[in-house]
Amino acid sequence: MRIKWFSTIRVLGMLFVLLYHFYISFFPGGFVGVDLFFTLSGYLTTALFLDEYAKHQAIDFKRFFNRRFYRIFPPVVLTLLVTTPLALLVRNDFIAGIGRQVMAALGFMTNFFEILSGNSYENQFTPHLFLHTWSLAIEVHFYILWALIIWGITKRVKTLGQLRGTVFLTSSGLFLISFLAMFISSFFVKSFSTIYFATWTHIFPFFLGSMLASLTGLKTLTRPFEKVMAKWDLKQTLSVIVGGLVVELLLLFFFKFDSILTYLFGFLLSSTATAIMIYGARVLHEKTENIQEPAILLFFSNISYGIYLFHWPFYTIFSQLLNHTLAVLFTLIFSTVFATLSFYLIEPYLAGRTGKLLGLEMDLKPYAKWIWATAATLLVATIGISLFAPRLGNFERESLVNNLYQADNRMGQTKQLAQRGKASSFEVTEGLTIIGDSVTLRSTEQLNAFFPDAFIDAQGSRNVNQAADILQNNIDNHALMKNVVIATGVNVIYSYEEDLERIISILPNGHHLILVTPYDGNSAQYSDPVAEKYANHVRELAKKYDFIAIADWNTVARNNPQIWTGTDNIHYGSTHETTVEGATLFAQAIKSALEQVETQPVKNVGTSE
Repeated sequence: MRIKWFSTIRVLGMLFVLLYHFYISFFPGGFVGVDLFFTLSGYLTTALFLDEYAKHQAIDFKRFFNRRFYRIFPPVVLTLLVTTPLALLVRNDFIAGIGRQVMAALGFMTNFFEILSGNSYENQFTPHLFLHTWSLAIEVHFYILWALIIWGITKRVKTLGQLRGTVFLTSSGLFLISFLAMFISSFFVKSFSTIYFATWTHIFPFFLGSMLASLTGLKTLTRPFEKVMAKWDLKQTLSVIVGGLVVELLLLFFFKFDSILTYLFGFLLSSTATAIMIYGARVLHEKTENIQEPAILLFFSNISYGIYLFHWPFYTIFSQLLNHTLAVLFTLIFSTVFATLSFYLIEPYLAGRTGKLLGLEMDLKPYAKWIWATAATLLVATIGISLFAPRLGNFERESLVNNLYQADNRMGQTKQLAQRGKASSFEVTEGLTIIGDSVTLRSTEQLNAFFPDAFIDAQGSRNVNQAADILQNNIDNHALMKNVVIATGVNVIYSYEEDLERIISILPNGHHLILVTPYDGNSAQYSDPVAEKYANHVRELAKKYDFIAIADWNTVARNNPQIWTGTDNIHYGSTHETTVEGATLFAQAIKSALEQVETQPVKNVGTSE
């Protein structure tokens, strides 16, 4: 039994996700669109179980999993086969280790794969092509877990009423456990992505939908719900749906992925608002017997799952090849085309049915040889790419080499430090200490060429808080040079103002401090461009403290667009030439700051402000 107006919720969830991925700076809360799908899926799955039990006093779980398999698995395989070969068109960082991504997607374990990889959902320099299948993994986990639980319940109950009551209590308990796991964990995790990806902290929207299904029903309705339907008029029904929609829109525009409020209340609000819209839509179905859903709404509802699967890898690839507007346009076109082919033609063909598109029956059986030949070709290409893809992309490999190069230089530098004398009234050793992140690490060779005796400590994903800890360690070990460079800020951390003040506070007298302004070319897409805010803040610090100078990498980077072609817009250089050029520009920015700071006083508590 198809319920009218549930299509609206599906399409709304799809739009939220698309807006979030395409225009995150305008729609920072669009990630809650996934929770609309979760809640609706939990409701429909449970309601169908209850309807089947009401009719047959049993549930055919084999048939359930068969339906789920043919709906879920073929589009996933098609997505992998089509988009993996296309990734050859962009830099090899997207292909590196792709076999593990493919296996995680096929095994519905992407969420755990991302957790174990230590990746952030929002801030990946090279986003995984199949990152978005994390939500599909949780959905499949729910299907398996919930089917087993329902199977166990049906072995112990004798009536539909007992089944409804037991389902409600079980759903409520599992909902509470999962939600509290997210709520409590949000106070302790270092990265919110961990609890966003994890099954047990993000499965509660399904159980909220299950609770609602046990209270209303789908085809076989509960008496209290029938009374509500009889009592409400069309205006009341629409008001309920609009109320839920307003909550979702507020979340779309104002909630942020890295805010703790999102994990304490945001996902719960989204799931609750969705449940309200489901409730209203089920009533509206009965109130609009003579009204049909718009065909376009039904069409996009049918292909929403396919669009979700295809859009992310297409967008990731096209955004490397085209400007943003064209990347969005091509993504929408290709995703719609392939999702349509999948739902209306390929999936029915695989299930042994005749497909129908635009009202025309289309039997693919006569083209079986072509279909399977094409599938075999794509399969061979995907397997070949997965088997022979490099384990590390260019960026990771260069970072590893630079780490080794840096470690080798430190051995000689440590000996030099021991031999150096004190060179100022503060007994500070002349020289240069550079503490930086992956951009600094990428620049190691040129930094050593510019500053042969510099002590360089750079590491990927380092933030300003970690830089402060390393600075303290250098101070404690009497290894800090007179001129100190802090080159962090592109790795998101929201306490950067306090951390910079800590650096300034613990820096001993007799030192200069050079702060490098970070550059993130993707900032225009962010709702909260932290790198830009960091850059502006350190410029203000240089005005406040006379022993601080600015190495304005942010400005240099903007003025040299040629070094960003084909990159992630954070790490310069997609070729050897542009990598060397970017490293040289980075080193020159620091050199200019050092020349400036030599005309400024060193830190001297009492006169430095």
